[in-house]
Amino acid sequence: MKQSLERLIAVLVELPGIGPKTAQRIALHLLGGRAGNAAELVEAVTEARARLHPCPRCFSLTENDICDVCADPARDAGLLCVVEQPGDVLTLEHSGGWRGCYHVLGGVLSPLDNVGPEDLAIAPLLERVRQGGVREVIIATNPTTEGEATAVYLGRQLEPLAVLVTRIARGLPVGSDLELADRETLSRAFEGRREL
Repeated sequence: MKQSLERLIAVLVELPGIGPKTAQRIALHLLGGRAGNAAELVEAVTEARARLHPCPRCFSLTENDICDVCADPARDAGLLCVVEQPGDVLTLEHSGGWRGCYHVLGGVLSPLDNVGPEDLAIAPLLERVRQGGVREVIIATNPTTEGEATAVYLGRQLEPLAVLVTRIARGLPVGSDLELADRETLSRAFEGRREL
């Protein structure tokens, strides 16, 4: 039994954001919970993998020919938010504040991991803009070294296409104290300031 438990924990540790202790707790929960719990998880993952595929327009996940956002005529197709992963689309959709469309890159530029422009959905993004109708491209990559490098690269690629290219503002989260903020966060907060 110990060997199979260790294998289950090792598989769970490979999931993003799951460390060894969390993986152990999840494994023990799955094994000690009600009998159908683990089977339901396996069934849900199997079904999702079989039914979901990238939207051919924005590269988010969908079960349909195109995703619900791309198919929604109430969305402003002239505003295009570029994100790293499909999970970023889910996060922005849950916020309820975005009524434009998306483009999912599928990652970020990372020379150390051998991820170059050809490995991401950059060419389809440029083609979407070339086809016309896009007024603004908002780059919403994460504020990591790779995310920043990707944003700069995209800005340079989009520059000759005569489209407004912006970057999401970053700064202090609601409810945070100034004294707890690092120098970079404070700097970004001042850069992203707007008139009241």
